[in-house]
Amino acid sequence: RLPNTLILMGTAFVFTLLISIVLGLYSATHQYSFGDYAVTAFSFFGYSMPGFWFGLMLIIVFAVKFKEFGWPALPAAGMYPIRGEPSLLELLRHLILPVTVLSLASIARYSRYLRSSMIEVLNQDYIRTARAKGMIDRMVVWKHAFKNAVIPLLTLVMLDIPFLFSGALITEQVFAWPGMGRMYWEHAVWIDYPVLMGILVLVSLLVVFCNLIADISYAFIDPRIRLES
Repeated sequence: RLPNTLILMGTAFVFTLLISIVLGLYSATHQYSFGDYAVTAFSFFGYSMPGFWFGLMLIIVFAVKFKEFGWPALPAAGMYPIRGEPSLLELLRHLILPVTVLSLASIARYSRYLRSSMIEVLNQDYIRTARAKGMIDRMVVWKHAFKNAVIPLLTLVMLDIPFLFSGALITEQVFAWPGMGRMYWEHAVWIDYPVLMGILVLVSLLVVFCNLIADISYAFIDPRIRLES
């Protein structure tokens, strides 16, 4: 089950990071613009949307209604079709709906963290100095502001990495994805304590390890932070 979960969660994780960084940077550098308000509205939508309900709505629209109208429909469950040979194309088609559900709330969370951190950094004196010296805005944002603003986001990302291995319990149930989250649900129903304890111990160890990696990586991202006493 672990490879199946890593495929699903890893795809959603990479997609989430790419989109949230773009949205967070745009929202911070275009503060109080129409685009900023649009990103804020999307973030509130992502925060408030229940994942299980959103998943069911996507299944109804893109899997059921599209098929009724004769349009190309997306698969609603599983990793591969029941009939036919498994292929990369079919795997990608089956990933679209669950990855969308998993990414929605995370994109909203990451983009808001990055926006607030970027706005704080962009108001610092050394950013004004860099702009006063004539440095182009793109260089100021990427070379000076983003490296310092990404530290709070890095902490959040490292805390989420262990869940790449534990899976998404509700989403895997909704889309019948054969991963760790669904296995956890099944063994919880069966009251199978050894399997449940094994998954919890794995996630706990990964949380500790990822926290350590996050602390060490701060020194490489921010030169003001040093690991020596």
